[in-house]
Amino acid sequence: MRVYAMTGGATGIGAELKRQLQTCGHTVISVDIKEGDIIADLSVLEGRKAAVEGIQRLAPDGLDGFIPCAGLPPVARPLSLIAQVNYFAVVATVEGLLGLLKKKKGSVLFVSSNSAPMVAADDPFVQACLTGNEEAACAAVESRDGHTAYAGSKRAATIWMRRHAVEYAAAGVRMNAVAPGITMTPLTDLVFADPELGQVMKEFGDSVPVGRTAQPVDIANTMRFMLSDDASYLCGSVVFVDGGSDAMLRSEDF
Repeated sequence: MRVYAMTGGATGIGAELKRQLQTCGHTVISVDIKEGDIIADLSVLEGRKAAVEGIQRLAPDGLDGFIPCAGLPPVARPLSLIAQVNYFAVVATVEGLLGLLKKKKGSVLFVSSNSAPMVAADDPFVQACLTGNEEAACAAVESRDGHTAYAGSKRAATIWMRRHAVEYAAAGVRMNAVAPGITMTPLTDLVFADPELGQVMKEFGDSVPVGRTAQPVDIANTMRFMLSDDASYLCGSVVFVDGGSDAMLRSEDF
């Protein structure tokens, strides 16, 4: 049986993926801000360090996979928190756990979003993230809006994955990203209740080509496959699991 570690395993997609992996007999080390094997605030350097050190302590022989699933929605405030958790915590934990992943030739599965392409790669906020300057990125995003903060953070994290996929593959570690569409989780409920974004989200949900929004199980099913040996040739890929929304919006881009 395998050993996985994940952030954001208490609710939503992360909780469902954890349940599926545990049902298959695997060990899952969960990091979360309120409930998990390791309690850590990933918005700050100390919390990221605690997460990495806690996983190292619980999995000294290595990891078969790591899923940085913790994330904040576009309604989170201040907007800098979105950058800190959705981008900088993801990169810090992936880099910090590389040694454990090398031991077992494990894989890393990022959680992107089908909204990520909606913010350009050359956007100043995205570029500030990619330079690794957390202070500058947080300052850049505070004058923007929640959608840009969320989608931009996911765009930056996905670009980081793509840029480093070859380097990590050479070390025996596959990296990929799943890009969900609207998925009904407690965080999504907050967005639907938001007076500014709620109606937009509802209309976007109503436009999903397959006729419904996703449940966590829809996303976790694909993630479980991407972590498995059946996906051993999948590397540097971004898999959209969004009921056809990305194809609808970007029919000529892939």
